[in-house]
Parts: sequence; C-alpha cells; structure tokens
Amino acid sequence: MTPSRPYLIRALYDWIIDNDLTPYLLVDASRDGLRAPMEYADNGRLVLNISGRAVRELQLGNELIAFSGRFGGAALDVEVPVRAVMAIYARENGQGMLFNDTDDDPPPSGGDDSEQATDNHAKTSRQPNLRVVK
Repeated sequence: MTPSRPYLIRALYDWIIDNDLTPYLLVDASRDGLRAPMEYADNGRLVLNISGRAVRELQLGNELIAFSGRFGGAALDVEVPVRAVMAIYARENGQGMLFNDTDDDPPPSGGDDSEQATDNHAKTSRQPNLRVVK
C-alpha cells in the first residue's frame, strides 16, 4: 500500500483552511532532502507557515511538499520531504496530527513462506489498542 502520511497532510491542510485557521508544519530539520532556511531551525525542528498568505505555489505531493516563501524578506524555494513532516496543526488552537517515525514504514520483506504468512496474520489480527483522548 502507498503511505498514508501525504494523504493525511492534505486532508488536515484542507480542514484547517476550511476552518479559517493557519496551517503550520513541524519538520525534522535533520532529514535528507530538506531544502529550507536552516537558520530558523530550533533544536533540530523547523516550523513552517504554509497558509495561502505566507506561501506561493504550494504543492502537497506524495513525496515532497514544495512552495515559495519569504524568510527575513528574501524569497526562497522550500522543499520538504513528506517523511520529514513531524506534524501538521493549526496555529490558533494546536489541533492537528503528530506523526511518528514508524508511520508508513513498509512491511518487512521476506519469502512467501506459509509459516511467515501465518505469523504475520497472527500479528495483524490482534485487537487494536485504542484509547479515548480528551
């Protein structure tokens, strides 16, 4: 299956915009492929305002988020690998989603061994571990 992270980012971006709020990305500044103003990073994290007022030509792709923005008055093209996105949230109320490093990891590869398939089925057929968050 394709990773869900880019789809969730796009959906949450739309939801935040539809509610007249400001979408922010929290980005892991240590990830390869990141092209952004690193002087604004703090403790290895970079916060980017991706609202329509702050950026131009926003592209929320499956592998890369790209846009043009102004930082300290200077125009800069920014590229953020989707895997570098740690969270997307609304600035005004903090609502959004935090991603962890294991999100969208591909399943382990291996042979078509029936014993392995049985083990994988047993692992995936467990009861989900969900809890209510208020």
